[in-house]
Amino acid sequence: MTPDRSSPTLRPLGLVILLLGLFLPLTDFFIVNVALPTIDRDLHASPGMLQLVVAGYGTAYAVLLVVGGRVGDAIGRRRLFVLGMSSFTVTSLACGLAPNALVLVLARAAEGAAAAMMLPQVLSTIHTAADGPSRAKALGYYGAAGGLATVAGQLLGGLLVSANIAGTGWRPIFLLNVPVGILGVLLSRKIPATRSNAPAPVDGAGTSLLGATLLSFLIPLTEGRSLGWPLWTVLLLCLSPFLALLFVRVERRVEVRGGVPVVPLSVISVRSVWRGTVTGTPFFISFGGFMFVYALCLQDGAGWSALRTGLTMVPLAFGYLIASLAMPRLLARIGTWMLTIGAAFLVFGFTLLALVLTAGWPRPAVVPLCAASLAVGIGQGMVLTPLFRIMLSEVPLHLAGVGSGVLNTMQQTALAVGVATVGSFYLSESSAGALGVLHATVIVLAALAVLEVFVGWSTRALPDEARERAKR
Repeated sequence: MTPDRSSPTLRPLGLVILLLGLFLPLTDFFIVNVALPTIDRDLHASPGMLQLVVAGYGTAYAVLLVVGGRVGDAIGRRRLFVLGMSSFTVTSLACGLAPNALVLVLARAAEGAAAAMMLPQVLSTIHTAADGPSRAKALGYYGAAGGLATVAGQLLGGLLVSANIAGTGWRPIFLLNVPVGILGVLLSRKIPATRSNAPAPVDGAGTSLLGATLLSFLIPLTEGRSLGWPLWTVLLLCLSPFLALLFVRVERRVEVRGGVPVVPLSVISVRSVWRGTVTGTPFFISFGGFMFVYALCLQDGAGWSALRTGLTMVPLAFGYLIASLAMPRLLARIGTWMLTIGAAFLVFGFTLLALVLTAGWPRPAVVPLCAASLAVGIGQGMVLTPLFRIMLSEVPLHLAGVGSGVLNTMQQTALAVGVATVGSFYLSESSAGALGVLHATVIVLAALAVLEVFVGWSTRALPDEARERAKR
């Protein structure tokens, strides 16, 4: 990361407001999952539109994350944070008032773009306005808040949908962001004002190609089945690998000429980054796919309410919290074995979920489901919380900001791909009533367990500080 023009101290209240800028966007990625059946009934959305409500947000978010980081470096991180939170508040209001599914999808994409302005400023400000133990503590809070937000979204969504405040159904899941966002904007003066002395320019060509690549892949996957796979969806899907290759060539050319591409290949070639990407990509694909499918399974197949479905996520959140808090000590003592054990917890949790659902369908036992959710939460916390720290461990300090943007882009892209791919399979296989839902869910859980076996195997190639110290 390049030196800053100012390095004021990050105070506790400033850190709280920054973490709010992390918590809101990540919560909003998942908060709609338990509300999707209600949105479907209210807006008469197609299955593809339901997926785009989730994946459209994640795609805009992923494509513009690096752009948001670079603009913040140039004009001031606090300034762009305030602009991003203000835009996020307005677009959340638009989502809450959407009259139909198309407007909701477009508002969600705009909400994702606003989140991309806000979130990169969080990690950049922590890196530049905190040091030593205070930075380590702040990064620990950052990891815990990010992971808990993904689970809190499910629970909060269930509570709000079931409450049906004034007959508004699903709309409060977005409208709640409005007062919270206004409060964040009012207190944003507590965030230190920092900017970079030498901000990297925005890579317009690379950003456009990245967006085109993701859209050409995600739109056919989400809309193709419901439309009967018209020719344009097939052609668009076939175009996506060629756009991906063109994106790589353009990024390589920008970097060779001395520029800073949206996804620098020099950063990806760092050992900790590319090995972490091999681990992180299937992990986040399974994460996004599981969160999308599990909520639909319990509501559409078992007939559970949104609140009851959200409550089954409480053990998952508790397990994640335990693993997140134990992360620094475990990582220091057992190194990357922590991630391997976490992947094993995920395999166990997915397998147990499949067995419990099969044994009790369509009235699965609550206690065993909660035990399985607890195992999944522990596994997610043991993998997700330390993963970014390990991936950035070998990135040069002056590239830390760029590296963080690349990793966040990978995370959000994989989450969106998980929703599109796993969600499309689930929706296509679950249309034959309750038994179809069970059949599709069990197949999905089996596939996710296989993915986590690969994740566990790949963690052994990650750089391990504890192992290196033992050798010395």
